[in-house]
Amino acid sequence: MSQAPIEERPAAPADPGWRIEHLPLLSAVSMALLLCAASAGFLTGGPEHALGAAAGVLIVTISYTMSTLVIAWADTVRPALLMPLGMLTYVVKYSLLGVILAIGVNIAWPGWTALGWGIVAAVVVWTGVQAWWVHRRVVR
Repeated sequence: MSQAPIEERPAAPADPGWRIEHLPLLSAVSMALLLCAASAGFLTGGPEHALGAAAGVLIVTISYTMSTLVIAWADTVRPALLMPLGMLTYVVKYSLLGVILAIGVNIAWPGWTALGWGIVAAVVVWTGVQAWWVHRRVVR
């Protein structure tokens, strides 16, 4: 019986940091957005709205950062893990968000609408800044 050849893994890049080099900029933009969202929430509805808007931005920031880190880690360890771990990350994130929203729908808190707007703003801003970052990197 002949032995099947052992799969050879390609060598890891010399500098794997390129996978997460956009995180400092995105984190800074997200924190600036968090302050703006909290200020807008406070001016339009008081402290509850400020907390809701800030929480919405924070949820998206943590969620997107977690996805980026999991995908970057999987790519450095074994690129074949990218799709399964990426999908698992999204399933866990959105399941958790669904559970939180399902529980929260029964809570009469004035900050829910502001939380929703914070999530929308953070998704649009994060996606836009990341698209700009990728475009800038490709042009380089």
